[in-house]
Formats: sequence, C-alpha cells, structure tokens
Amino acid sequence: MPQLRLRIAGAQSTMPLLLNRTTDQRIVYHGTWEQFQLIQKGFDGSPGVRLFYYDGTIEILMPGQDHESFARIIGYLVTTFLVEQGIFFKPTGAMTQEKSGVASAQADESYCIGSIKPIPDLSIEVVFTSGGISKLERYKALGVPEVWFWEDGLLQLYHLRDGSYQSIECSQLPGLSTLDLDVLRRCILMAETDAGEAIRAFRREIEG
Repeated sequence: MPQLRLRIAGAQSTMPLLLNRTTDQRIVYHGTWEQFQLIQKGFDGSPGVRLFYYDGTIEILMPGQDHESFARIIGYLVTTFLVEQGIFFKPTGAMTQEKSGVASAQADESYCIGSIKPIPDLSIEVVFTSGGISKLERYKALGVPEVWFWEDGLLQLYHLRDGSYQSIECSQLPGLSTLDLDVLRRCILMAETDAGEAIRAFRREIEG
C-alpha cells in the first residue's frame, strides 16, 4: 500500500493511503488546528490535493481520474446554466473556505451567487471514499448556505436553514431553483461516455 510521509510538529509521520476503484487517495488523521496549518504549508503549491479540518479531524484527499472528471463536468454544466440564465456568479472552484481554528474545506467546485462573498453560497463535492452527509458539519461551521454531493450516480442537495442542513428537492439559491436536477443528473451520467454530447444535450434542455 502506498505511503505518505508528513512532518508534523517536528516528528515524521507515515500514514497509509486508502485506495478505491477510482484511485482516490484519502488520509484521515486526528490532530490540532496548528498541525493542520503545518500540513497546509507542506502541500502549498500541490495542485489537486484537497485539505479539510473540523473538530480535531484532518482529511487529506488526492482525487483520482474519475473523481476529477465528474467534478469538472458538474462544474461545467452548473456554470453553463448560470450563464444561460443571466445570473451573476463568481466561480471559486476549490478555493479554501476557512474559519480559523474551527474548520477548513476545499470543495471540488464552489460558487458565489448574486454577489462576491468570503464564503461561497454553494459548495459541490464528488464523493467516492466516504459518505457525504458526514461532511456537512464542517460546512455548517463555515456557514455555507448550500452543499451538493454527487455520490453513486445520485445528486443530494442540502440547504442551511435555522442552524442545520435540510435535504431539499431543488436548490434554494437565487436563480438555481429552476435548474432541473433530473436533466442535470442524466447529463452528468452521459458525460461518462461522451462529455461533448452531454454538454450539447444539457444546452438543448435549458434553452428549450
């Protein structure tokens, strides 16, 4: 099994990488906020690595090819919808969303809707290595209004209301409430075999 060596608080730690069918590599490590900051510095300039922290748990994720492919197509389709609907947005990608000492996250895709904000309105994660719902606590600590998870061919949406996330059938964000999630899901799955045709089909649906 592959190994990753990290120097944490002056000591070298060796942790196994957990691999699944998509070759995602994921480490879960219990540590302090200060240790997490050292890990952030260690991975500075390493594209593709996602880092997370909440409640003494540090997660390091190195997405595999399938993970990245799904993330890119979801981001492209959501961006296309926002453009076609004339909605003001700022794509913030995998930017670090952070509340010092409390939580830090890097979603696969993220967006500010309506205006630019320090914490995006929407975070999207592709989940291959662990359940999405368990990740909601860190987004709640950050105050992210809406979180979407793509997992096992399903798109699950959660909206932050009265201090907790509620499962929703359609987005509650301005402009995105009219997005047909069935169409989005079909086109995401279609992209596994032909991304170009998936994008064209999505455009036809939202323009029609």
